[in-house]
Amino acid sequence: MPLDHKNIHKIQSVAPGSIAEELGVEPGDVLISINDQEVEDVFDYRYLTQDEELTVVIRKGNSMEEDEPEEWELEIEKEPDEDLGIEFESGLMDEYRSCRNRCIFCFVNQMPKGMRDTLYFHDDDARLSFLQGNYITLTNMSDHDIDRIIRYHLEPINISFHTMNPALRCEMLHNRTAGDVFPRIRRLKEAGIELNGQIVLCRGINDGEELEYSLREFEQYLPELKSVSVVPVGLTRFRDRLPKLIPFDADSAGPVIDQIERWQQYYMTRYGTHLVHASDEWYIMAGRELPPEESYDGYLQLENGVGMVRLLTEEIREELRRSAGRKARSRHITIATGRLVGPILDGLVREITEVFPQVRADVVPITNHFFGELITVSGLITGQDLTAQLAGRDLGEELLLPANMLRSGENVFLDDMTVEQVEETLQIKTVIVESDGRSFVEAVTGNRIG
Repeated sequence: MPLDHKNIHKIQSVAPGSIAEELGVEPGDVLISINDQEVEDVFDYRYLTQDEELTVVIRKGNSMEEDEPEEWELEIEKEPDEDLGIEFESGLMDEYRSCRNRCIFCFVNQMPKGMRDTLYFHDDDARLSFLQGNYITLTNMSDHDIDRIIRYHLEPINISFHTMNPALRCEMLHNRTAGDVFPRIRRLKEAGIELNGQIVLCRGINDGEELEYSLREFEQYLPELKSVSVVPVGLTRFRDRLPKLIPFDADSAGPVIDQIERWQQYYMTRYGTHLVHASDEWYIMAGRELPPEESYDGYLQLENGVGMVRLLTEEIREELRRSAGRKARSRHITIATGRLVGPILDGLVREITEVFPQVRADVVPITNHFFGELITVSGLITGQDLTAQLAGRDLGEELLLPANMLRSGENVFLDDMTVEQVEETLQIKTVIVESDGRSFVEAVTGNRIG
């Protein structure tokens, strides 16, 4: 019996000791149905496998070439939150949906030629919003997709608003239907689906009065809308034939902060939430103190750079309080980071070395020549810029690098240079440091904090 190509879900691996392994499921087998329902994608799979009693039909991979492939019907009893232990070839159990927009600020369109193919993929898939926290524009979602989100109550859904003005949204996303999404967002809100939002702010386009309008209009989505981040547009040097955009600077960043903080006051007074948040970059750019910890509403927008510096600062100081009376061995290390947080990190390192005077730690901000000097975050530093600017320096015994410089879960920089190549080029042991304060203090001091 031929398979419907759309619903082929080939099993890539089976977890040892899992329900699936105990029942004889193997890599190469194909999932056919759960409880007599076809599985469209990961949304269906996650929802259907929550039941305590399942009937799962598996087609055996070693019989796929036969005229009548062997099928197993498995009766399963399990706990509601117990996983079957199956991983599929595609994490979404479907093809990834690419973006239909051509946003004037799109970072992917500002990438140079010759980099790895995955860096040029424009994703805009609601399933990645649910699974990985990606932000989506909703422009390639059908009513059927919205129905399924509501049916399965999948949340949170993270939305790239950019503006609440439908006509301006069409212009910014270069998509004539981009302004039609607001009824869909209304449906999600009325169904009680938790939402988060973001605005990429472009100077002279969706700032000023347009931002004022957007910040006011977000009120209609409360309380389901939990947070909105406002981040400045990132501009690389590879913008030939792209719309001309003006970068924000110290003078223009201040009014954006003032505007957001005024609306934070409004929302806190009326609803008990700050709702809208300026990313750390605005405060650093304007030379202003970062807001206190309570302003971040539990750090809901860390992935958008909202509160990362404040959280790191508080965590480092807490670890230093816990480390009172401890000693570290004498050592000299170097910490490489982006220009944006370089001065802040230098101040935090001084606080650490006041407690551990045996440690010498040099902070070296790396200028981004690859993408252009307007790009100042550490997550976009390439291996070639790193090695070129550290070569010939006395780096001490270790080089510390933040984990966000590398591709998630791997040891590769954006330019495909590896950590091992950095170590070989600079002739120094390189340590990748996670973003929390404890990991940072331990890495700087060489001490394990119990």
